[in-house]
Amino acid sequence: MKLVTIQKNVLVIVFMLFSLATLAQGTSADASKKLNALQQQFVDLRFGMFIHYNIPTYANADWPDPEASPKLFNPKKLDANQWAKAAKSANMSYGCLTTKHHSGFCIWDTKSTDYNVMNSPYGKDVVKQFTDAFRANGLKVMLYYSILDTHHKLRPNQITPKHIDMIKQQLTELLTKYGKIEALIIDGWDAPWSRISYDDVPFEDIYTLIKTLQPDCLVMDLNGAKYPSEGLYYTDIKTYEMGAGQRMPKESKVMPTLACLPINTSWFWKTDFPTVPVRKPQEIVDGLIKPLNAASCNFILNVAPNRDGLIDDNALVALKEVGQLWKNEGPTKALPPLGLPIISSNLAKNQASNSSWSNDMNIMDFANDDSYRSSWESNSAVTNPWYEVDFKNEKAINMIVVAEQKENIDTYVLEYWNGAEWKKAFDGKNEDRIKIHRFDRVWTSKVRIRITHAKETPSIAEFQVFNERRL
Repeated sequence: MKLVTIQKNVLVIVFMLFSLATLAQGTSADASKKLNALQQQFVDLRFGMFIHYNIPTYANADWPDPEASPKLFNPKKLDANQWAKAAKSANMSYGCLTTKHHSGFCIWDTKSTDYNVMNSPYGKDVVKQFTDAFRANGLKVMLYYSILDTHHKLRPNQITPKHIDMIKQQLTELLTKYGKIEALIIDGWDAPWSRISYDDVPFEDIYTLIKTLQPDCLVMDLNGAKYPSEGLYYTDIKTYEMGAGQRMPKESKVMPTLACLPINTSWFWKTDFPTVPVRKPQEIVDGLIKPLNAASCNFILNVAPNRDGLIDDNALVALKEVGQLWKNEGPTKALPPLGLPIISSNLAKNQASNSSWSNDMNIMDFANDDSYRSSWESNSAVTNPWYEVDFKNEKAINMIVVAEQKENIDTYVLEYWNGAEWKKAFDGKNEDRIKIHRFDRVWTSKVRIRITHAKETPSIAEFQVFNERRL
């Protein structure tokens, strides 16, 4: 009887392991399909309201003194219902509020810091009022959150584990106290002006936390200035801050995208806003909403409440006219299938590299310098070019990405060194500009690409290696 029981137990374990293996094989495809559906739903929302309202409103500056007193925050007539009705008048479908901007002031009842709205003369949770009002008016709810935090000294070269704990605590509050959050727009991370990298504050940890708390919440990091228009790097949605000169390249493949601009001359309210003309409604409709929607881009227009906590009359009039000129006509064109975003640290960045003969100064170091504006380029005389990253010590890896400045390399072999010989991870054709290859985890000390065909002289902007978390 004992032998039979053992055999049954072994069979059960084998079946469980087989089921888990089967589940793991389907996980990436299933997760991509689910994310693609959420991306399509987001693009189909078409048009929403950004609400930059925080302590900068009371400083006449987008970046106020990091030590600005909470006593400054004292709206006399704050009415989130007015904001929501203004959004409805423009036929917007959602709103997004700046819960914490770069100066670190929190406008919700947070337990993570005393630097928050509950210690201001106003003393009420603005995030709750916003979420309640927008939902009551049939609008979806999104939140903005800044990683850069000058008040708490969460800035380059000063980040500590306590800072990361604070970020996690704040995001946990925002994603557990206010119901369903459709998307989280993150700012001040891996930007040239913030200089906080995805390693300083580990992106994969934060992304995983967000998805654990709210699996359907889209993560949008405002990093459009750095990363290629193709390929989802550290975001579920491509983002473009148009006021900073960021634009979608016309030649890029269709991606789910967000673009943003203010209706006024800057993001937070300024004392001259009531008298300075706002962006023209016809321009908003014909120059922004319509062409952006046609490119699978959701447009979010910032409307800044004043120091009383109300939207100025000139902006209200313009929004109403936008609603008379434009209506959401429903779903946009279907997005092509997309893989999961890249969310892990790039193990190849600034590691030792080697290659076949390079072209002049465009040597191998330019292909793993974390810049997409520089490239390693093969010398045109080389018939079998190759490029290699050497980790010196073994590392676990399960993804390789080859990024080009333009589509060129189309046939190649990806290999990893197992300690005794080179093993193939990929051998075939891929004409994408951003070539993403996921595979089962292996251990290796070296990774290389052998280029077997390219339309022109081969070059690589970034050769990247990852060990991403998977179920």
